[in-house]
Amino acid sequence: MVGARAVVAAVTRADAGATPTLTAPPAGPGGGLGGAARHGFANLVGVGLAAVAGFGLNIVIARGWSVREAGMFFAATSAFMIAASAARLGTDVGTVYFVSRQRTLDRRDQIRGTVLVGLLPVLVVGLLLAAVGWLVAPALAGATMPAAGPDGVTALRILLAFVPLAALNDYALAACRGFGQMRPLLTVERLGRTLVQFLAVAVAAWLGLSATVALPLAWVVPYLLAAVIALLWLGKLVGRAGRQVTRPVPAREMVGPFWRFTGPRAVSSLAAIVVQRLDIVLLAALRGPVEAAVYTAATRFLALGQLSSVALSSSVQHRLAAAFARNDRAEAGRLYQAATGWLVLLSWPAYLIFAAFAGPMLALFGSGYGDGRRVVVLLAFTMLVATGCGMVDMVLNMAGRTAWTFYNAMTGTVLNVVGNLLLIPRHGILGAALAWTVSILVTNLVPLAQLWWSMRLHPFGAGARAAMALAVVALGLPLGVAVLLGATSPVLALVAVAGLAAYLGGAWRLRRTLHLDALRSLRRGGNRGGANPAVQS
Repeated sequence: MVGARAVVAAVTRADAGATPTLTAPPAGPGGGLGGAARHGFANLVGVGLAAVAGFGLNIVIARGWSVREAGMFFAATSAFMIAASAARLGTDVGTVYFVSRQRTLDRRDQIRGTVLVGLLPVLVVGLLLAAVGWLVAPALAGATMPAAGPDGVTALRILLAFVPLAALNDYALAACRGFGQMRPLLTVERLGRTLVQFLAVAVAAWLGLSATVALPLAWVVPYLLAAVIALLWLGKLVGRAGRQVTRPVPAREMVGPFWRFTGPRAVSSLAAIVVQRLDIVLLAALRGPVEAAVYTAATRFLALGQLSSVALSSSVQHRLAAAFARNDRAEAGRLYQAATGWLVLLSWPAYLIFAAFAGPMLALFGSGYGDGRRVVVLLAFTMLVATGCGMVDMVLNMAGRTAWTFYNAMTGTVLNVVGNLLLIPRHGILGAALAWTVSILVTNLVPLAQLWWSMRLHPFGAGARAAMALAVVALGLPLGVAVLLGATSPVLALVAVAGLAAYLGGAWRLRRTLHLDALRSLRRGGNRGGANPAVQS
C-alpha cells in the first residue's frame, strides 16, 4: 500500500509542477476540432484499410490451416502481443504526453532527451524478454498449448524473437504522434505493415506451407521492416526539432519526470493487453486450441468496430495533451465531447449490425466457427456502453492521472483473470466473453466517474446524445425487431440497408450538432474558420 501511495504522490507532484499556464501559446492553425477532424478522417481511412486487412488475415489463417493449427497460432500471437506490450513499458503514452507538452510550451531543448529516455529502456527490456522467451518457450508452450507439442515451442520462439522490433516500432510511431505527425502511423503501421503481413500470410496459405515456421515468419517479419522505417522517421523529426537548440537538456534530467508519469502507465498498458489476449491463451490451455480459434474469430469483429476509436484517439491524443498543458479544460472538454460524438456515430452502427449478422459473418471463417455467435452478440452490446463513454482512459492519461488509470487497469485485469479462471472451465468461450464484459464495463464506467468527480468533464454532449438516439432509432430497433421475428439473412440485409440510408440522412441533418462541419478543414487544409464551435451539453 505504501508503494501505491508513493506512485500517486509522485504523479501528483509531477502534475502540479509541470503545467505552467502563462507561457503556453494558444492552439495554432489546424488545432482544435478542425485539426482533430482532419487527422481523424485521414486516420480512419488508414485504420479502416488496416482493420479490413487484419480481418481478412484471420479469415485466411482460419481457412488456410486446420482449426487446431489456427488455435495454436492465435494463442502464440497472443503471447507475443502481451510480451510486446510489456516491452513498451507504457512509453507509447508517455512520449506523446511529454513531446506534445514540450512543443506546446516551447521547450524543444527537452525533446531529444525525452525520446532517448523512453527508447533505450524499451530496447533493453525487449531484448531481455526475447532472450527469456527463447529459454522458457518449452515450459510456456506446455502450459498454454499442451496439444501443440514441439510445434508450439517453435512458433513461440520465432514470434518472441521479434518482440524488441515490435516494441520499438510502436514507440517510434507514438513519438511521431507527439510531434503532431500522423503520416508515419498511417503509412508505416496502418497501411505498410498490415498489408505486407496480409500478403505474406496469404502467400504462405496459398503455397500450403506449415503453421509451425512459415506462418509465424510471414506474420512477424513485417515488424522488422516497420521498425526500421519508423525509427528513421522519428530520427528525422527529432533532428528537425533540435536545429535551433543550442544547449539540449541532458537525457538524465528527463528520467525522473518521464518515468514518474510513465511508470504507472507501463503496468496499465500491460494490464490492458492482458485483458484482450490472455483469454485466448487460457482457452487454449483449459479447453484446447479449437475453442481458442473459435473465440478468436468471434472477437475479431470487435477489431472492426474499434477502428473508429483507434483512428480518433490517435488524432485527438496530442491535442488533449496540449490543451491540458495550457490548463485549458474548456478546450479539453470540447475535444472529448466532440470526439465521443464522432466515435458513437461511427461505431454504434457497426456493433448493431455485427449483433444482427453474427451467424452469417462467422460463416466467413469456414465450418466449425458458428459456436461463437453468442460471444459476438454479448460483446457487441458491451461495446455500445464502452464507446458511449468515449476515450475516457486516454483523457485521464493526457490529464496526467496515470496513477488512476493504473488502479483502474489493475482492477479490470484482476476481474478478467479471475473471471476467466472461474468461467472458462465450465462455460468455455461464453465464460471468457462474460469475464471480458465485466472488465470492459469496469474500466470504462469507473474512469468516467473519476473524470466527472475530478474535473467535471463528461462525454455526453449534444453530438454524442444525437448520435446515440440516431443509431438506436435507425438501426437498433428495426434490426432488433427483425431478429426477434426470425427474419432471414436477405430480409435482415434489406432492413440494414434501409436503416443505414436513414442513418446517413439523419447524420446529415444533424451535422452541426455532430460537429461534422469541422470536416470542412479537409478541403481547406486547416482550421481557418476561427474559434472552435462550442459543444452544447
